[in-house]
Amino acid sequence: MTTKVFGHKSPDTDSTGSPIAWAWYMTEVLGQPARAALLGEPNTEAAFVLKHWALEKPEIISGVAEGEKVVIVDTNNPAELPEGINKADITAIIDHHKLVGGLETKGPIDITIRPLACTATIMYDLMGDAVAKAPRGIKGAMLSCILSDTLEFRSPTTTAHDKEVCAALAADLGVDMGALATAMFEAKSDVSAFSDAELLRMDSKEYTVDGKELRVSVLETTAPKLVLDRKASLMASMVDVAKEDGADQVLLFVVDILNEEATLLVPNDFVKTVAEASFGCTVTGDSVVLPGIMSRKKQIIPALKV
Repeated sequence: MTTKVFGHKSPDTDSTGSPIAWAWYMTEVLGQPARAALLGEPNTEAAFVLKHWALEKPEIISGVAEGEKVVIVDTNNPAELPEGINKADITAIIDHHKLVGGLETKGPIDITIRPLACTATIMYDLMGDAVAKAPRGIKGAMLSCILSDTLEFRSPTTTAHDKEVCAALAADLGVDMGALATAMFEAKSDVSAFSDAELLRMDSKEYTVDGKELRVSVLETTAPKLVLDRKASLMASMVDVAKEDGADQVLLFVVDILNEEATLLVPNDFVKTVAEASFGCTVTGDSVVLPGIMSRKKQIIPALKV
């Protein structure tokens, strides 16, 4: 049986590239047939990475069959996975996020969760010497994943090991990391073709905080003005998105990659209270700038208070 390898819903570069890399490793090195899958359309940066490294876009799936063998990467949160995931045969989890709980397996499995900035960094270590056998596109995908998740080493989640792996892959490929990262971030920043609802869901995860269901959305960009110019319509769309997704509130953080800060949109008193309680700021309008805030995983989610 072929194993499906996939990451979370709303696939970013790591949840697009890492399944491709691990499916290659399982099939070509371990001799275990596997194929990558996506749980939605890849974002603009991930789409750029696929094209840049001449990689085929994985099949987009909406669910998994009972008993189907799967490997989960870049998440361990059931809310970010297909309905019925616990009826599948989960054989492994490779992740770099906090342990959420709620997944059930048919038996003991391989679980690797490490405090690194990117799933691809973990995979590089797990593959060991086999990385040398990987096609150029696989190595390129892994390099791109790490550059994306670390925001070219600007994110506080970045470790020395992430940098070492990036440097090794870039040297092997003969790639200028800065030039590649710039092209990736430019692709990520082009949001003109997306509706407000699509932007709110583009890089979005669901969390329960103090009994409130929150959809926490992050837009990382080198051109924040393009997003913030749509502030009024984005805030209006939050009402419908929250209702459709069963959330109490959508929080949107627009991360300015170059200035290393985030702007949180503040559509109502609830979000104002969350912002002031969570980040120690004073909100006087419909947005607030949070200097130094770059990472949902390390800086936003742990700080959230309702």
